[in-house]
Formats: sequence, C-alpha cells, structure tokens
Amino acid sequence: MTGPRTPGDVPGPETPGRAAGRLRGALADLLMGARMAVTGGRGGWTRAVLTALGVGIGVAMLLFAAAVPGALDARAARGDALADLGNHPDLAAAANTLLVAPVYTEFRERPVRGRILRAEGPAAPLPPGVPRLPAAGEVVVSPALRELLDSPDGPLFAPRLGGARVTGTIAAQGLTGPHELAFYLGSDALAPDRAQRIDHFGGGPPSEEFSPVLMVLVVVVFVVLLLPVVVFVGAAVRFGGDRRDRRLAALRLLGADAGMIRRIAAGEAAAGAVLGLAVGGALFAAGRQLAPLLTFQNVSAYASDLRPALPLVAAVAVLVPVLAVLVALVAQRRVVVEPLGVSRQGTTVRRRLWWRLLLPAAGLALLYPLTGVGERTAGSDDYQVAAGAVLVLIGTVTLLPWLIDLVVGRLRGGPVSWQLAVRRLQLDSATSARLVNGVAVAVAGSIGLQMLVAGVEDRFTTRTGQDTSRAQAYVWFADLPDPGAALTRLAAAPGVTRSAGTLATVATWEPKPGKDAHPFAYVRIGDCAALAEFARLGSCADGDVFLAEGPAGAKSRPGPVPGTRMTVGANAAPWTVPAQARPVPATPDPVGWAGASLLVTPGAADVSRWAGLRAEALISVDPSDPDALERVRNAAAEVDLLAQVRVLTDVTWSTQFVNVKRGLAAGVVVTLLLLGASMLVGVLEQLRERRRLLAMLVAVGTPRRTLSWSLLWQAAVPVLVGLGLAVGFGLGLGAVLLRMVGAPVTMSWPVVALGVGLGGGVVLLVTGASLPVLWRLTRPDGLRAE
Repeated sequence: MTGPRTPGDVPGPETPGRAAGRLRGALADLLMGARMAVTGGRGGWTRAVLTALGVGIGVAMLLFAAAVPGALDARAARGDALADLGNHPDLAAAANTLLVAPVYTEFRERPVRGRILRAEGPAAPLPPGVPRLPAAGEVVVSPALRELLDSPDGPLFAPRLGGARVTGTIAAQGLTGPHELAFYLGSDALAPDRAQRIDHFGGGPPSEEFSPVLMVLVVVVFVVLLLPVVVFVGAAVRFGGDRRDRRLAALRLLGADAGMIRRIAAGEAAAGAVLGLAVGGALFAAGRQLAPLLTFQNVSAYASDLRPALPLVAAVAVLVPVLAVLVALVAQRRVVVEPLGVSRQGTTVRRRLWWRLLLPAAGLALLYPLTGVGERTAGSDDYQVAAGAVLVLIGTVTLLPWLIDLVVGRLRGGPVSWQLAVRRLQLDSATSARLVNGVAVAVAGSIGLQMLVAGVEDRFTTRTGQDTSRAQAYVWFADLPDPGAALTRLAAAPGVTRSAGTLATVATWEPKPGKDAHPFAYVRIGDCAALAEFARLGSCADGDVFLAEGPAGAKSRPGPVPGTRMTVGANAAPWTVPAQARPVPATPDPVGWAGASLLVTPGAADVSRWAGLRAEALISVDPSDPDALERVRNAAAEVDLLAQVRVLTDVTWSTQFVNVKRGLAAGVVVTLLLLGASMLVGVLEQLRERRRLLAMLVAVGTPRRTLSWSLLWQAAVPVLVGLGLAVGFGLGLGAVLLRMVGAPVTMSWPVVALGVGLGGGVVLLVTGASLPVLWRLTRPDGLRAE
C-alpha cells in the first residue's frame, strides 16, 4: 500500500515518469478510500451495509423506472400480435381462414377478452399462445380465468362459456399480462355474417398518439417520481459522515495533504455507491419476480417484461457513483479536516439565499415561454419541460436547509425532549434536511401533478348523455329466431327490477318526387311502458302507433306520415302506417339517443312477418345486489353468447389519460413508501452514530420516553418545514403547468391535504419504526467503546 506523502515532498518539473507516478498515487488514494469503506470492524461493515442499502433502494427504483418503457412496449407488442378484428372484405373462405367473433363481457369491472372461433380449413391460423384450435364445445382459457373458474365465484361466470369444457390454457405470449381474463371458445355454428374472416393474427391498427397535453403530463410524472430518488441517493452516500471525517483527520495526522483527503473521501463514496449498485441490482432482480403477483387497475406485467434497456442501465451504473463522488467532494468544502480534529462550518455561518432562489427562477423561466403548449405539437419542448420542472423542484432541496436554519434558530424553551431535539437541529440541521429532501420533493411534485391532472381532466372526459337513474344496462341481441322470448328471459333474471324491452328494425319507403334521398325510419315494437322510454306518449293502448318526432330545430330526416306504404325488416315485408298514428315528441332514452322513430305497439302489426328484428332491453337492477349485473350478463349469454351487455355510465374518460392517472397514483405511492424505507435507513444510521451519547443520557437518568419524544420532534420539525415549503413549490409548479396547457389556474386544497398527509404519514411511520432500535441502543452496554 502506498504510504501518505509528507508536505515536504515538493514536486519538481513535470515529466512523463512523474505524471505516471502522480496518477499511481491518485489511484492508490482512491483504493485506500475504497478499502476504508468496507473495513474498520463491525462498525465499518454496519456503515457500509446501511449505505449500500440506502443507495440500493434508490438504484432499484431507478432500474424499475428504466424498465417501464420496455414493459409497456412488450405489452403493446403482445396486444398487436393478438389483433383479429381488422376489416377484410375481400377475403374469401379458404383452407387457411378462420371465423372470429368477439364476446364483449366483464366480470366485476374486470374486462374479459373472449373470442368464438370456427376454422374454415385445416390450415386456419392459431391465436398466439394456443397450441391447437378448440373444437366445438371446447374452450381454452387464460390462467387467471382458470383460477376464477376454479374459485367459489366460478359458477357466476361459467354460463358465459356456453357450457364448454376447458381443455387448455393460453400461454404467456397470447396474453397482455398474467392477470388478463381471456378465452377462445370453439364453435361449429358460427355464421360468417356474424364474424370476421381472417387468415392471420396480428397487424392491428396503429396506436393512438399522445396529445401534447398528455406528453407534458407524462414528462412531469417521470421527473416527479425520479427526482426524489436521485435526491435520496445523494443523501445515502453521506451516511456515517461524522466517523468518516474523524478517520480523515487521523490520516491528516499521519501526513496526508488536503488533496489526498479529497481523493480518499471520493474513493470511499464511490465504493459505497458500487456496493449500492450491487444491492440495487439484487433488489430489482427480486422485485421483478414479484411483478406477476401484482395488478393495478386491471394492468399486470410478466417478470420478463421488466427489462431495462442497456443504455439506461449503463447510465444508472455510471451516474450513481459519479453522483456519490460529487456529493462527497461538495461535502468536504464545508468541513476542514486537520490533524488534530475536524472543524465544521455549521450554523455559525449563515447560508446564502440568493443562489438558492436562482434555481427555481431559472425553472420558471424555462416553463413560462411554453404557455399554450396544448395548442401546438410537442417535440423538443419535452426536454425544456423536464428541465424546468427539475429546476423548480430542486429549489425545494436548496431552500430547505436555509429555511430549517431560519426556523430552528428562533426556537427556545420547552420540555427537555423538545430542547434536546432543537439543540441537535441547531448544531447539525443539514443531516435532517438531507433525509427530508426526498419526501419534500415528492410531495411538491405530486401536488403540482395532481393540480395539472385536475385542471385538464375535462379535456379527456366525455359526457355520454346516459341516464343511469332510469336504467343501468342496455342489452341487445341480433338475428334471434325468437327475440320476444329473449326479452322475457332477460326480464326474469335475478336482480332485475325492471326491463323495458323492445324489438327494433328499419323501415324504408319510396321518396317523394324530386327527392334524391332514400327515406328510412327506425321502428320499435313494444308495450306502452317500454315505448314511453323514447317519447312522451300521453294516452297509450295496445294497437296504437306513434310518430316520434325529434326536437324542434334539430336536423333530422323527414319521417313517415299516416298512410305511408313502407317495407319493414330484413325481408322487406310491406306495411302501411295506420291512419290513426299520431305524432308525439321524442325524448332521450337512457342510453342518450334522441331522434325520430316509429313506435308500434304489438296489436298494431303482425311482427311475426318481419324478419331480422333486433331485441333490445333497458335494464334496471337491484342496487343492493352487487352481482345483479353479472346475472344479467349470464342471462344474455344463455340466450346468445354474442349478446352485448353495455353498462351505462354518466361519463367516459380517455384510455390514455386513465392509464397516465393510474401510473401517477401507483408511482407516487410506491415512491413515498420506498423513500420511507430509505429514510428509515438514514434514521437508523444517525442513531447508530450517536449510540454512545444516547446510552450516556440514559445512564445519567434521562427517561427513554424523553429520548423517544426527542426523536419524534427532531423528525417532525424538519418535516413540517419541508412540507410547508413543498406546498408552496407544488402550488407554484401546478399553476405554471396549468398555464402551459391553457387551463384555468385553480387551487385544489383536497389535493394539497392528500399530499401533505401522505408525506407526514411516511415520516410518522419511519419514526415509529425506529423507536425499538433507539431503546436497544440505549442499554448500558452501549457505553462500551473500542
């Protein structure tokens, strides 16, 4: 090992040999620092393990973030490979064609992807993940659906498989995720007019591109979720700083100069970061194996999907040690390491404020010119948005130590526990600020993001016009031999409180002279109660016919008049509108459709002569029965597996926007939990560094309860200051982002309360989890010293 150089070694003229010697000396200093990171007995190893664990948690989060794009691409690729509903009008039946009919259903708000298959030849294509096509009466299901069928809830879903026997399981390449509910049902009665004909799977339509507003949201989401991780990684490499400085002072006593001290400190920080990389890689490898066990809002992923791109892995592997070295060198600027001890530039030197305000000001300067990004396409602006958001949030990190110093410097008096906490903060507020920085950044970012989400939600929300107070589901059947019996079966389903069933078709008639348009009208056949859903009928009796007219001023085709001769149904059966048919105003039905139509009661026409009638029903269910809709779906499937059951809703949301909201919610929760785990590691390191002092306080009579309250106050004061700062920066960031996308700036106080509550809850959990360690460290044997 190269020994330390003395100050008397005066360098001579630079030569290649001397330069090589200086390089070898620098490398020796770095290696000495690396050895010091993992030596020093039990205390040294404990310090190294805590540092590696703190850095490792951050590295694992960065690797998971780097794996998200690949997981989404893998999921999208499997979804594209499953595409089977493209338009193939010119494809004729052949040995290599397959008829496919979609089955639209759900189970307790979980979507189910079902397909009915009929091979038209021996070379019919196979769906991905299916070794052979199921024969008639056979069904191949996904593992999640097989698990559902084997559970006590299985009988509630089984009727939708038409009594088919499960003969196989869909492999992973045939599913978008491990928790997807899917099945392929074989049939020998599937008609070509009710199915799509294909000769291969895959090649679906291109995915919808993200709008500029959504791109802004996605960019800020990644900034908000990753920046706290980077902040805490920088704090984790400073674990054990007091002991490290004392070791460096001992080296100064042996003759090391200031340059050697900096290189040794850099080597020690780099070694801790490298250990953290190893721990982070192990945590990532273990965590990805748990991915198939988890699902969030019906989205799941396979372990093999979580594969971060090699460039991103390399970036993490390089940037984490570089960050560690930079943090160590910057920390050395505030510490004067001398042979006889360590002098800290603590609270006696007032922190400068001006440069701390420059960073958020620069971020606002980058974001302000992008006002109105929602009205133009996004491109290079994404990087400007990311840089601006980073600088604004970094302002939380830079201002927090100054603000903590300002607050704790004015605190006086109080109980002993309070005074112990305040004095500790006055002597060394930087350590507490480092632990709170990550939580403050996460809370500030989440507040800004939630404000942005709330401000633009209306742009991705569509009012359906459906009236869920009149009906909760809409069911329709096509091409049934007895549609009336289907409506009767549906009305008798358990949980159905009311069913307004009608038969529907289209009628046409000859245009008047000089009119080019071929007139037609929708015809609905039902009793008076059912027809009242579509128009204000007034008096009604069986045998009446009503000419429902659209709203005044609405652009609609002219309807028929009494005496109009028309053809009705798929067989063009002749029928004449009765002379007593009277006009009535049409009203929007519960589905939201309002237009002109011909309403016919059963006694006014012999509907058995009209072919191709479609059966439709507006269903109301018992609100106290949570499975009423499932029984409606079963009743419809027992009549026709291709029946469509549509649950009515007041609003619908953009799928992309919903996915971004889901990712934001999951990311914020996971980030805060992992930050809490990392913060717990930091608190434990602080307690370990002070164990002799704490044990001494207990030995002289200080109650453990007093020390516990002191630990709580020591965590609470920086957290309260940090959360207050986070609220200010979060509201400011949210206001700027809303201005960028052209949305009105509104303060969402419930969002603020939620963010503050989550941040405060994490800190309370961390403090509570650290109390057992505090009690153990304050035992009498904590006074021992080596």
